[in-house]
Amino acid sequence: MTKDERLWTPEEVSEFLGIPLGTLYQWRTRRVGPRGRRVGKHLRYAPADVRAWFEEQL
Repeated sequence: MTKDERLWTPEEVSEFLGIPLGTLYQWRTRRVGPRGRRVGKHLRYAPADVRAWFEEQL
């Protein structure tokens, strides 16, 4: 992740992937979706991780 690239919220990942937010949370529970991390009490995703996960699905 570059210095200027900010982390994405679950809502932003959901929008990027074109899936419902609930699906993203289900994937997280089942550990099949893109890797997310806790920052304090907030869930955040590195854009590079989301893009890499997406490419692996093709």
